[in-house]
Amino acid sequence: MTPKSAAAILPSRNEPATIAVVTAAVDAALNDPRAVIIHADSSDHPTTSKRFTATPTHARKISLPNLPRGKGAQILEALAHLPDTGGPVLIADTDTRNPDPDVYRDLLVHGERGFAIADYPRFWDEANFTSHMARPLIAATTGLDVPQPLAGDLALSALAIRAVRAAVNTMNAQLRLAVDGYGIDAFLLLTAAPTGRLTSVPVQTPKTHAASFPHLQQIYDQAVPVLLALTADWPHRLVPGASAPPYRLAHRTLEPHRRAAMLATLDAFAPLDPRYDACSWSVAVADAWHSVRNEAAPHEAAHGLWPHYVHRVRTWLTAATPPNERAAQLAAAHTRLFGVLTAHSTRSRIS
Repeated sequence: MTPKSAAAILPSRNEPATIAVVTAAVDAALNDPRAVIIHADSSDHPTTSKRFTATPTHARKISLPNLPRGKGAQILEALAHLPDTGGPVLIADTDTRNPDPDVYRDLLVHGERGFAIADYPRFWDEANFTSHMARPLIAATTGLDVPQPLAGDLALSALAIRAVRAAVNTMNAQLRLAVDGYGIDAFLLLTAAPTGRLTSVPVQTPKTHAASFPHLQQIYDQAVPVLLALTADWPHRLVPGASAPPYRLAHRTLEPHRRAAMLATLDAFAPLDPRYDACSWSVAVADAWHSVRNEAAPHEAAHGLWPHYVHRVRTWLTAATPPNERAAQLAAAHTRLFGVLTAHSTRSRIS
């Protein structure tokens, strides 16, 4: 029997400085002239696409330039161009400055059996959506504790790819718009997880990439409805509370001018208001999740949760917590959400 060949998808937008090094690292991981690398690009200028095309590879390359904006739309368009080899498919962020072929290789090996996603430590001031909402909510409602559920570097089996394609075709139009954007990461994880083994591949050093904070509201608006909708529809009951999981944080000094700029951005989103202290973050998340379970529109629930999220991030950035205590603080909040969701589990879903 001929061994199955793998493929890779590289979504990008304005990444001329990193596309070549990521492409080379992915090609080294594939190490197969039968493999294919698909570049799905929505850049404002052709430089990124040209640098991908000019990068020497052993694998065959397919360039899809001038795509509509949206990470999800790019990935889904690339899926339509995948050869049907039955092998795993790697998806890699193209803004990564330190791509590691060994990580990509491990993802492909584990992804062949289901779904594999990178697990790298995060700097304490970033990954706010992951640490404060995505990881604890997914763990509490599905039983899947994935340290970096929105890592961006992942691999899926052929069966998982088929599940993704089927789910996209049956999705309502409003949620599909979110999946076409930053909602794609949560969608891929929660759609692929039931199809096979779920593996978090440990990485020892933080991922160096473009900052996501400037896109905070866009990420939230597109990712949270998908996260709420898919976890609310998860077939399992709420998972009982468990011991606090480990959070791997990397410390760095947040310069005063950068902190001030971040806080100014947050204040523009939702000004500081004492009423948000009257409702804990865990209760606000649980209320939003239960409202979707009771058939509220995911986008409306996400909109109501937004000022609480802004307050949560603001509080996290301004708290005088020693660096060695921040990981434990996240773990405690994670466990607290388990308890709050379980305590509110009598809010059964309307049939």
